[in-house]
Amino acid sequence: MDIVWIRAMKEWISQLPSGNITYKTINGKRYAYYQWTENGKQHGRRVKDHELNELQEKINQRKVLQNRLKEAETSPSFDPAVMQDEYFFSELKRGDELLSFVEEVKNLKKRECISKLHDYVYGDSVDRVFILYGLRRTGKTTMIRQIILEMPEEMRAKTAFIQVTDNIDMNKLNLDLRQLEKQGYRYVFIDEVTLMSDFVAGAALFSDIYAASGMKIVLSGTDSLGFVFSEDHELYDRCFMLHTTFIPYREFENVLGIKGIDEYIRYGGTMSISGARYNQTVATFATRESTNEYVNSAIARNIQHSLKNYRDGYHFRKLRDLYEANELTNAINRIVEDINHAFTMEVLTRTFVSHDLGISARNLQKDPAVPHNPLDIIDKEAVTQRLQQLLEIKNQADYSVEIQDVHRKEIKEYLDFLDLTIDLDEVDLSDLSVSKHTAIAQPGLRYAQAEALIESLIEDPVMRVLSLAERNMVMQRILDEVKGRMMEDIVILETKIARPKCKVFKLKFAVGEFDMVVFDPATASCAIYEIKHSAACTPQQYRHLIDEEKCQRTEFRYGTITGKYVLYRGAEQMLDNGVTYLNVETYLKQLSNG
Repeated sequence: MDIVWIRAMKEWISQLPSGNITYKTINGKRYAYYQWTENGKQHGRRVKDHELNELQEKINQRKVLQNRLKEAETSPSFDPAVMQDEYFFSELKRGDELLSFVEEVKNLKKRECISKLHDYVYGDSVDRVFILYGLRRTGKTTMIRQIILEMPEEMRAKTAFIQVTDNIDMNKLNLDLRQLEKQGYRYVFIDEVTLMSDFVAGAALFSDIYAASGMKIVLSGTDSLGFVFSEDHELYDRCFMLHTTFIPYREFENVLGIKGIDEYIRYGGTMSISGARYNQTVATFATRESTNEYVNSAIARNIQHSLKNYRDGYHFRKLRDLYEANELTNAINRIVEDINHAFTMEVLTRTFVSHDLGISARNLQKDPAVPHNPLDIIDKEAVTQRLQQLLEIKNQADYSVEIQDVHRKEIKEYLDFLDLTIDLDEVDLSDLSVSKHTAIAQPGLRYAQAEALIESLIEDPVMRVLSLAERNMVMQRILDEVKGRMMEDIVILETKIARPKCKVFKLKFAVGEFDMVVFDPATASCAIYEIKHSAACTPQQYRHLIDEEKCQRTEFRYGTITGKYVLYRGAEQMLDNGVTYLNVETYLKQLSNG
């Protein structure tokens, strides 16, 4: 008799509802009632229509399992393995059901990173599992289905897909894997494995027992931080890891079939957009509500769930007080917003506070359709003060525990682990000091939160001196500024990832800057770039690139300048002064994955 199996069965039964469903007819209408006994007392309640079928199924399931348990405990000849042939604890797909499940993705294009998963499944590695992790809606489950779909029939016959649910733990999953192994299954894909509270503690089971015996185990889930913890400890040197969170522009266009840097700025970061080649769903970052929901579920709860389940909360560190006060999820949400709002604040301040009100003001002044400059009417000091107020997303008084710098630092570390935030370097050539600013790997998230903040400002009383048409014009010009700054970050980030042996940074002078420098230490050479959101070519854009003093100082520090480029949204062209204009979308598509 398998005592472990008996104990697991009893635990499972305890999680299912007891009792029965009865029916009453009142005024000619039939109503369902759930009746059960608890602590010797009879209880009953009305069953709502939407929960009836599920409740009845669970009651029936409990009765079946109770009968099987009774047989197992009373029959000395009973073999629990026979029972498990008929019934698995997990939601399991195999055979025809598995084929139907994976055929749904047959018309979808593949992400580039699927090649690493392919190499593991078809390769000779032993003793290691493959971890496919990343934020929600970045294509993890789709890639698994695509890999299974391309398998030869005989290989797929030995493949099982397990969907972990809330009632599954490592003990039950172990029993299922044991049975699958007995039945000759060699490829097992386990989705949402981090939902199990004891996953991190028991993760070595997958590599040390099943992968070691020749089974290929692929684990996936959205609680990315849990995988980071397991890779650092329980699965150290026992796994291959593939992170799906970062989706570069070339994949956005190639996989989704959606073109244009502005579209990437607005919606980039997930595989959920109404594209011709992927998920036919509403874009994740299309609305303020959908954006907030994503941050809350895919990021904030991801971090909290992982911290809670890792070594009984050992890794909460300075965040424990926020967790115990039930404020951690809110704090993570706020800090993600603060990072994006700080970026927006910089753009807005540059627009409203500079002496000429920035590019927006200059463009408005040149617009013959506008009889006056709307930005001239605005009380710039009042606007600036209001911006500071709007950045207070939630009043500190609403928090039982104050969010301190140590909290922000630790949460930022976890956001870095998730590959959501990436720091980009800014070098001051006068003293070679390096400052950093934070880029967001999901541009749609940054743009959505920036747009929401700007909309709040435009509707604020300080802007009511302007007409509706003028306010809309100002908002559009500000959003153009935001897109320009975001395009800079996108180019620098993707170049940095594609050129890992080079140093990629913004270079600042006392007056002016190079938007991007790509320095190759191996060749003692560099290329210098300006990055402009415009589709037109103007001398103002490349004035720093042809500044002899700036170029000489740059070459002294970073070697021979091998190219001077302006990245913009127009056509490629080469000027007589040695400056080359490159289309930004073409540039990004040609970057290889470093």
